[in-house]
Amino acid sequence: MSDQQVDQGKRTWLIATGCAGAVGGVATAVPFVSTFAPSERAKAAGAPVEVDISGIKPGEKLTVEWRGKPVWIVRRTAEQVEALKKNDAQLADPNSDRKAYPTPDYAKNGHRSIKPEYFVAVGICSHLGCSPSDKFASGPQPSLPDDWTGGFLCPCHGSTFDMAGRVFKNKPAPDNLEVPPHMYLSDAKLLIGEDKKA
Repeated sequence: MSDQQVDQGKRTWLIATGCAGAVGGVATAVPFVSTFAPSERAKAAGAPVEVDISGIKPGEKLTVEWRGKPVWIVRRTAEQVEALKKNDAQLADPNSDRKAYPTPDYAKNGHRSIKPEYFVAVGICSHLGCSPSDKFASGPQPSLPDDWTGGFLCPCHGSTFDMAGRVFKNKPAPDNLEVPPHMYLSDAKLLIGEDKKA
């Protein structure tokens, strides 16, 4: 047996094992790489949520989940909508100009909504992520000013928000409540998470 024949045998063996290793590596890598794709559950969590709002009476709130966050749909009474004008001087950002939680253009108004009677917001305080409580009744109440016109109170550190989710001055919360992208599919159907028709 010559040296050349031995080298040829080693070479064939090395090529064969290298190919087998490459096939095994690809077979292992494909399932591993596929784990980086979002799961069906993750896709569903980020998907827009369709909500039937026909059963919400004036003065009531419905909470749904979108992207793992509570989203409030509040049907304000005519009195609650009218009272929003009284709060401007007491608010930290009455026109929703701050950019931490950019307000969609269609909600850059005094009622921060597409339709004045419906308010849609992410129910998480902009301070430390607590969920504010409903304080819809107007008038003096514990932990609220005597001229309270209705809104939300964060129990963690006392931040107060009006019925449009606008934060009052000199409170720990730095920004208004977030208004998520949304649109009306009909008078009774609201789509949260999308605001442009395809």
